Amino acid sequence: MEPIYISSRTNPYVIKVHSLSEKKYRDSERLFCADGLKLFLEACACGVDFDSVIIRQSEKEKFLPVVREKAPEVQIYLLADSAFTKISEEKAPQGLISVIKYIDRVHKSVKIEKEAIKELEGCSCLALESLRDPGNLGTIIRTAAAFGTDALLLSSDCADIYNPRTVRAAMGALFTRKVIRVPDMPGVIAGLKSAGRRVYATALSDTAASLQDMRVMPEDIFIIGNEGHGLSRETLEASSGAVFIRMLTGPGIESLNAAIAASVIMYERTRCK
Repeated sequence: MEPIYISSRTNPYVIKVHSLSEKKYRDSERLFCADGLKLFLEACACGVDFDSVIIRQSEKEKFLPVVREKAPEVQIYLLADSAFTKISEEKAPQGLISVIKYIDRVHKSVKIEKEAIKELEGCSCLALESLRDPGNLGTIIRTAAAFGTDALLLSSDCADIYNPRTVRAAMGALFTRKVIRVPDMPGVIAGLKSAGRRVYATALSDTAASLQDMRVMPEDIFIIGNEGHGLSRETLEASSGAVFIRMLTGPGIESLNAAIAASVIMYERTRCK
């Protein structure tokens, strides 16, 4: 398939790809962008479906042979530098952008509680409620892959997994981690408990147990809350109990960033295996 050259910033294809920076257009097209060679190669290795691949004209000699070798059936667009600049989210782009189809085999929005529980059966899981920062979400997805957490359970108001900042922070882990988004987190928690799993809220309370002192089981699920407001009352009440991460105290030490807290929890779970 021969590359298509585009010079104009107002070309319909350029406008379409540029629009993918907004969630409503990503959802309508069911496409998202991944910037750089590393993400392209990891997408190829994970068998994702490409819509197209974009190469900046000035980087043609560098990237065109690689794309032809790794994804010979994919449509390639060569963009003039000015047109490429319009669609790249990076401050210093490499000159290669993958336009990827939504990964429906591992990323799902589930409205029925029983379906969510079935999707998480046999998976080590971390739950996130109202986590709004795409960078935090991406970091958590990447850390989940590093520490063997199979799935992430997200409330419907969490950041979009296909936000450019999420994609950048998650790297290739976005292509491999199961992500289940649900509208009723407390209801799913209650269902998971009925299925025999312990679901712990991460929160400071008089009855909260120290994570470091408890015996964490592989099937345990921990819930991380919103960066500023923590977990909702309904989710706290639905959980099996509360845990906190014991830290030193002193000036400037109040709490951990949501992504760091999630990392500590996922690491602790690896110690029980």
